[in-house]
Amino acid sequence: MLKLLHRHIFKELLAIFGLAVGCLLGLILIGRLLQLREMLLGQSLGVLDLALIFLYLTPFFLVLLLPIACMLSVFLTFLRMSTDKELTALKAGGVSLYQLLPAPLAFGLVCACLGLACSFWGLSWGMDNFRHTLVDFVQTRTRLALQAGTFNRDFMGLTFYAHQVDNDTGRLKFVFVQDKTRKDVTVAIVAPEATIRTESEEGRLAVDFKNGRIFRLAGQHLDILHFGAYSLRLPLASLLGGMSANDSRPSEMSFARLLALRSAPPDSPEAARFPRKKVEVELHKRLALPLACLVLGLFALPTACVFRGLKSQYGLVLSLGLCLVYYSLFSLGVSLAEAGTLPPVLALWSPNLLFLGVGGGFLWLAQHERAGQLVERLAHLRLRRRTA
Repeated sequence: MLKLLHRHIFKELLAIFGLAVGCLLGLILIGRLLQLREMLLGQSLGVLDLALIFLYLTPFFLVLLLPIACMLSVFLTFLRMSTDKELTALKAGGVSLYQLLPAPLAFGLVCACLGLACSFWGLSWGMDNFRHTLVDFVQTRTRLALQAGTFNRDFMGLTFYAHQVDNDTGRLKFVFVQDKTRKDVTVAIVAPEATIRTESEEGRLAVDFKNGRIFRLAGQHLDILHFGAYSLRLPLASLLGGMSANDSRPSEMSFARLLALRSAPPDSPEAARFPRKKVEVELHKRLALPLACLVLGLFALPTACVFRGLKSQYGLVLSLGLCLVYYSLFSLGVSLAEAGTLPPVLALWSPNLLFLGVGGGFLWLAQHERAGQLVERLAHLRLRRRTA
């Protein structure tokens, strides 16, 4: 009977988990798409291209979302069982709360293993492919679409303006380009006509001016140059704000690379580029977040029993609020560890230990019927305040 019960609970946990991960991941990826919309609008990307980009971003977000989804699944499942009096019936049949632990424990272990896989290998794989794919799309598919009578600042330090624009042929009329990429030097190009085109093989954007002038201002000195033909070449990768295919931060590296950076000599170039403190914080973060699936799952089970009788919508809000508390404490720990106020071990593992201790206390209270129906007590106190 217990095996059948555990199988039923595990299936319900999986169903809620899939729904939670799908909704949360969809919202985050849509938000990421809105952040990249200006960059992606100039590229001829199809649905499959966008799906590929989102696939590469998924492991990065899963590391953060798995603990939330795990806690939501356990909390909502056992809140429903408690509200429907299933837990009361099981207890009357001789099944204790401790005997129900194998299903959420196994579920939390599966989520933790998935989180560790994403943390150790999936995150770096996804971010490396995301950068390579995005740089490749920009270099091979970008076509700068200018709007007539509007200043365009897609390229950092450059301002484009054209009075008339034909984006089909790339021809521009009455063109003005201002270049402020060099310090203390401003260059302005003015021409009655120009042509803009993409050199995909070289990964450049070419602007060919005709019969114009170049104004170069350095300090108080102004140079003016007349030309019959002049070409401006711009690297398309600059549209990514300096992102390159091989540039990565500690938060995007594999676990093995982080271990290698931590053991690098203090006078090495890697140690100068990536401070050991941030590397140490990232290593503990990669372990603490996946194992939080187990911790939050164990915390959610007795919490659902304590708040039995709560409606599902309020239970969802409560569980999200508890997740917010956990991530606020975790973010505070990351900040304190990076600032050197607390050791990374203490700062990043304290939220897990705190929720594990509170969850263990709630579990003991719920098993021994000492927690009471907290929701009913709160409602009773609220009613007394109204009648007072």
